[in-house]
Amino acid sequence: MIKDCKTIAFQGAPGAYSDMACRAAFPALETIPCDSFEEAFHAVIDGKADLAMIPVDNTIAGRVADVHHLMPLGDLFIIAEHFQPVNHMLLGVKGAKKEDLKYIHSHVHAIPQCKKMIGRMNAKAMIHADTAGAAREIAEKNDPVHGAIASELAAQIYGLDILERDVEDADHNTTRFLVLAPEPVIPPLDHNTKTLTSLLFEVRNIPASLYKALGGFATNGLSMTKLESYVDENFQAARFYCDIEGHPESKAFKRALEELGFYAKDVKFLGTYPAHPIRKTHQSDPGEL
Repeated sequence: MIKDCKTIAFQGAPGAYSDMACRAAFPALETIPCDSFEEAFHAVIDGKADLAMIPVDNTIAGRVADVHHLMPLGDLFIIAEHFQPVNHMLLGVKGAKKEDLKYIHSHVHAIPQCKKMIGRMNAKAMIHADTAGAAREIAEKNDPVHGAIASELAAQIYGLDILERDVEDADHNTTRFLVLAPEPVIPPLDHNTKTLTSLLFEVRNIPASLYKALGGFATNGLSMTKLESYVDENFQAARFYCDIEGHPESKAFKRALEELGFYAKDVKFLGTYPAHPIRKTHQSDPGEL
């Protein structure tokens, strides 16, 4: 399916880190900017884009987008994951100097990620909806006292100078993205290739239901790389999102899923996809042998 795709939607202005992730993972596709994550989802649901690139976790900021809230908008499936290094650039208009900057514009997560530099400059931070939008605004202002923290791509798109490179406080700043499509693309079962499967489920109203629901994955040797709980309108943590290292066609996964069914309800399959190369080398799951 991916080979037939032509467009991919993302949240943010052109030059955002999501835009960079789209271009890095799918260089042949046209990127489509959207004002919100919901709009990016609907772009795929409505056929305006073939895929969507959604950030879900950042090594510094933590959770980025609440996919569990967005998935019910339509039957979209996770078909890939992508890890994008985040290298922040300090941008200014043509001819601007770093020492002349009085205002630094950027996203709410990018500002604290560069607090050491901003502190040294004694500049005032200005919050924006996204980094690329901040870059676009200072380009429109064309005032040398206004700078932005954004990507190198944003500097190229909006004709800005890079006043300083890699201004982030931590060099391990990385964002995990999920690639969404209207149909699942399940890779074949291969015990030598690591795959991830994402599920959404609610636990039944019985004692220790979560413990019992997840026990099947442990006893079948399946590792869980992500587990998040969410409250409903009654403030009860009844819904859970999880990423599991395993393929749904493996014997181990089938046994674990059967056990999950005893203690959980409304189990929703969100997708099975290859693990990104950044993850550790695959180790055979005992239950698959």
